[in-house]
Amino acid sequence: MSTLGVMALTATLLAGCGDDREPPAEADRTTSSPSPSASEESSPSPEPSASAPSEEPEPSGSPSASAGEGTDDSGAGADDGSDDSGADEGKGEDGKGSSQDEADGDKGDGKGGKGGKDDEPEKPDYIEYGEVSDRVGKLQQRLRDLGYFVTSVDNAYGGETQQAVFALQKAGGLYRDGVVGDATLAAADKGVVPRPQTSSGKVLEIDIDRQLVLAVENGTVVKVINASSGNGETYEAKGATYTAYTPRGSFAVYREENRMYASRLELGDMWRPKFFTGGIAVHGSASVPAFPASHGCVRVSNSAMDWIWDSWGAPSGTPVVVY
Repeated sequence: MSTLGVMALTATLLAGCGDDREPPAEADRTTSSPSPSASEESSPSPEPSASAPSEEPEPSGSPSASAGEGTDDSGAGADDGSDDSGADEGKGEDGKGSSQDEADGDKGDGKGGKGGKDDEPEKPDYIEYGEVSDRVGKLQQRLRDLGYFVTSVDNAYGGETQQAVFALQKAGGLYRDGVVGDATLAAADKGVVPRPQTSSGKVLEIDIDRQLVLAVENGTVVKVINASSGNGETYEAKGATYTAYTPRGSFAVYREENRMYASRLELGDMWRPKFFTGGIAVHGSASVPAFPASHGCVRVSNSAMDWIWDSWGAPSGTPVVVY
């Protein structure tokens, strides 16, 4: 291949959420060594959505909560704003039906036709988005104890809880629909948590196969976050053709923007991005489905990105290992 051909291919692969130049060679070095240990979990099941994601409006202005994130999330920027806000809302996990049990036919207690206790429908044997109950609170506490990103135990299954359930289902190789049936509950009870690839130092690990971001400290996973990376498709930006590709390898945070950052390729806004190679960054977004959907950057929820910035840190120089 000619020199010009190599340069063109390199630009095509590295261009993602922005068009920032490649960092100096020393910025890509990591201080931690990958561990050879493989995950004990099975590979994830095929994606739940049978059709292409629908178009959604481009977010603008300051971060705000969205249906894909829940009201507990504090921001709303997506790197492209063109993807579905989440995975299939189906109730098909574990063979559970899609409709809840019907109430008993007894409409009264013989006193003027007034209804009794039997009029109330039984609670379904699965947990899904929108439920408010003690069992949701129990699930939230369990996920939090395991290290999945949950900031509050409020008994309400909202966007943040859905993101944590997505992450648990990915870690356990389960169907990624956000519906908590027997298999998902069993994974939570068993304590399924992904194993890190690094053994020393403070490292941001990105598992492309399972679409997860792990905050790792000295070989211990301290936080598991649902993520969505490049979908592998080609796209047009400013008259050029690029591939939505998230590169694997050892890098380091070389630039960070503590604000809503607009992509220079006009692909959308990114909340508080941390760039680790070229124009590729980990950043907050209002749309973090259970499958790859970005132009190359790694999306996490806005509240998770706030945690990375404000609680965990990950300043410039922090190793980023993508596998």
